[in-house]
Amino acid sequence: MLDNKEIIIVGYSGHGLVVSDAALASEMNLKYYSEINEQIKNPYNLVYLGDENKEDFAGWNSENAFILGIGDNAIRYKIAHFILSKNKKILNVIHPTASISDNVLIGKGNFISKNTSINPLAQIGNFCIINTGAIIEHECIISDAVHIAPGAVLAGNVKIGERSFVGANAVIKQDVTIGKDVIIGAGSVIINDVEDGQTVVGNPGRIILK
Repeated sequence: MLDNKEIIIVGYSGHGLVVSDAALASEMNLKYYSEINEQIKNPYNLVYLGDENKEDFAGWNSENAFILGIGDNAIRYKIAHFILSKNKKILNVIHPTASISDNVLIGKGNFISKNTSINPLAQIGNFCIINTGAIIEHECIISDAVHIAPGAVLAGNVKIGERSFVGANAVIKQDVTIGKDVIIGAGSVIINDVEDGQTVVGNPGRIILK
C-alpha cells in the first residue's frame, strides 16, 4: 500500500463491499468510492466521488491510488486498463488471513480474500480475484483478470487463461490448462484441458457451450 495516500475503490456493491472490508482489515487508507450512481448501502462510510467514466471525475485530479471492486472479469479488465491509461496506480488488496508463500509472484490490482492459500512458485497476474477459501497449489499460473471463486481448488501446475472464471468449490486436476474466457461451473471437477471460450460443468466436467 502507499503510505499517506487515500484510496478509491472502483465498484462499491456486492463484490466491492467484500473488497472494501478486506482493505480496511488490512489497514489500507480507503476513503472514497466510484460508481455510476451513489449507493444507498454505505456500511464503510466512504465518500462518493462520482462515475470514473466522466471527464470531471475528481479522482483523476488527485494523488489517490485505486483498488478494484468489480466482480465481472471483462469489465474489471477494461476498467483496470482505463485507470492505468490515466497514469494511476492500482493496488493489491490482500486479506490478513490469506496464507501466501514467500515464493509467489503477484501482479497488481488483485484481490486475495480471507482464508485463501497460495503455495510456492505460483504466479498471479494482474486484476485477479482469489476468493474466500480458495486454494492455489504449487506452480499454478493465473493470467490477468481471472476469478477463482470461493472454495475452489487448483492442484499443482494448473494454468488459467485471461478472464476465465472458476466457480465455487470447483476442483481442477494437476497439470490441466484452462484457456481464455472459460467458465467452469460451481462444483465441477476438471480433469482435462479446456479450450478458449468454453463453458464446462459437472463431475467429470463436460462442455455445454463452445
